[in-house]
Amino acid sequence: MRILELCNFSAGVCGVWARVREESIRLAKLGYEVKVFSSNSVKGSDEIAKPEESINDVKIKRYPFIKLGGESFMHWFGKSAQREALEYKPDVIIAHNYRQLHTTKALKIAKRLKKQGLKCKVFLVTHAPFVEGDITRSFLAKKAVWFYDKFIGKKTLKKFDKIVVISQWEIPFLEKSGADKNKTIYIPNGIPEEFFTQKISKEENKILFLGRISPKKKIETIIKAMALIKDKKTILEIVGPQEKGYFEMLESLVKSLNISNRVKFSYPIFDIANKIKKIDSARIFILPSRVEGMPQSLIEAMAREKIVIGSDSIAIRDLIKDGKNGYLFEFDNPQDLARKIDAALSSNNKNIKKEARKFVEKFSWNKIIFKIENIIIETNKR
Repeated sequence: MRILELCNFSAGVCGVWARVREESIRLAKLGYEVKVFSSNSVKGSDEIAKPEESINDVKIKRYPFIKLGGESFMHWFGKSAQREALEYKPDVIIAHNYRQLHTTKALKIAKRLKKQGLKCKVFLVTHAPFVEGDITRSFLAKKAVWFYDKFIGKKTLKKFDKIVVISQWEIPFLEKSGADKNKTIYIPNGIPEEFFTQKISKEENKILFLGRISPKKKIETIIKAMALIKDKKTILEIVGPQEKGYFEMLESLVKSLNISNRVKFSYPIFDIANKIKKIDSARIFILPSRVEGMPQSLIEAMAREKIVIGSDSIAIRDLIKDGKNGYLFEFDNPQDLARKIDAALSSNNKNIKKEARKFVEKFSWNKIIFKIENIIIETNKR
């Protein structure tokens, strides 16, 4: 069976690409023929990725793009890509990211293949593009989202054979936009088995943020909280790719608060074993962002039995049950975050850490990949 995965990015630090990459590799190992089509943009940089690449048995083809607005909205699945998709004759197209142009074009590809007497199913993996209260969107962005949901989403959502949500909180948003609940299924992003099996390494008196150093993450909230916590020996390490402008602002903030000796910036880690060691080195893992889809780094930290603290946003609330498997704090409130850090540092938290690990065991890729394969098999029987 041939599977074609469509996503905007197949290079750089990108949560969607992380899902597509792992999903594709594992489906190929199960015996499926898998190709990935994407833009040639490297997420998080101005670099251009090479036009073709192979990862294990997965072939990747990248196409020139035109940015249409925002970070991800772009045109890349043009005539050339569509022609090659038709020539490939996939049995299944898995299109990633709701409200992206390539997802609706995937439906047109399937329609053209059906006219040739071929069977082609199309799955949409939404990747949680919904923003609680629309608080981070500009006026024009809100209008664009409203227009898409009302005039495009209402028509196209019903045409997908399956709609896969990565977070349960997405479902009401999708139903409001016209999705058929009988076609909607929850299959979250997975994390590698190593997060459950690798030997635990030494813990330090440290707080960790691990992810993209970008304004969406609201890292300044942690830095401000560091100036307020009682334990002045605890340090903060901020690990990840650095977005210019924002990173410099954070450095200036650290200096202005006179906590340069307690805050460390480190480069991103891509190797899984070293990433796990970095998570293990911290007592507390903090995710302060307001907007998340499915916070991968948070799940990874929970798998390593870390004390996790997250902002009280809809996606993080989906994972952290305050006082049971972690702690929640009021978004953009460094005083409240400092109180939660003080409480976490002064408590045993043994049961909370065990509950955190138990809660995220369902996110192991060993379990997730068979859920994906099951919907491929079941849908293609129809």
